[in-house]
Amino acid sequence: MNQETEKVKVLIIGSGPAGYTAAIYASRAGLNPVLYTGGQPGGQLTITTDVENYPGYPDGIMGPEMMEDFRKQAERFGTEVRYGLVTDVDFTVTPKLITVDEQIKIHADTVIISTGASAKWLGLESETRLNGRGVSACAVCDGFFFRGQDVAIVGAGDTACEEAAYLANICSKVYMLVRKDEMRASQIMQKRVMNNPKIEILWNTETEEVLGEDEVKGARVVNNKTGEKRDLEISGFFVAIGHQPNTEVFKKFIHMDEAGYIKTVPGSTKTNVEGVFACGDAQDNVYRQAVTAAGTGCMAALDAERYLAEIENH
Repeated sequence: MNQETEKVKVLIIGSGPAGYTAAIYASRAGLNPVLYTGGQPGGQLTITTDVENYPGYPDGIMGPEMMEDFRKQAERFGTEVRYGLVTDVDFTVTPKLITVDEQIKIHADTVIISTGASAKWLGLESETRLNGRGVSACAVCDGFFFRGQDVAIVGAGDTACEEAAYLANICSKVYMLVRKDEMRASQIMQKRVMNNPKIEILWNTETEEVLGEDEVKGARVVNNKTGEKRDLEISGFFVAIGHQPNTEVFKKFIHMDEAGYIKTVPGSTKTNVEGVFACGDAQDNVYRQAVTAAGTGCMAALDAERYLAEIENH
């Protein structure tokens, strides 16, 4: 590609369910979108094995395969999918200026941000190795595979409590591993887990290692007050210590909450910058599901299409 600045109507940043759905709608509307995949093509779903809760796949589907389907559908209608990471943006100019891989410059009439979020992990080698083989950062996505089994969940916030309660509905036992002798969660959520007979809270507890060769067989935990170690027999290990939205590159221009999630105008995907729209987990810290991300991707493409029609009519 030459170094002259390329001009596009719709630039989509990110390639999960939100980005690809936006691409499907924008390309069918004749807007010739260009989509950059980002550092993790396919997004969080590529580290998910079985997806059973996305409508239209009655037998379930592997996460990476599903994202491949999304990509093919977007390309079929004319989306240009490119590999690359957006490293800088200037949203003060019209059209917007976007830099990819620190060298490619693109001017875009509209930008759809669908950069998603990344789960925070404990940073254990065994956790990484067994990711998708019993280790998960989404109880709602993967809990079903452990019905009737014993599992553990790490975390002490509202999300961890919610997910522990969710797991207790389908699993036989849930160990909740809390690093301190208190939780960050709201009182009502704390009560919910403390009063659940299926949930055992292990206070002052940290995970040393997730046990198992090809799948999770247990977890070695240590009490950080007494130093006492213990092996829990579990088949599922859930990490619920938060998510980090991948929005750092937009911070100078886009309004965000304190965690870095992009603020959108309620009922739309509009940001505080005209012509810039946000969808998927980059702006949703509540639901974080593939199907809700796809829904907001559709909204973003429709919002972008209306915006383009308006500026062309002026």
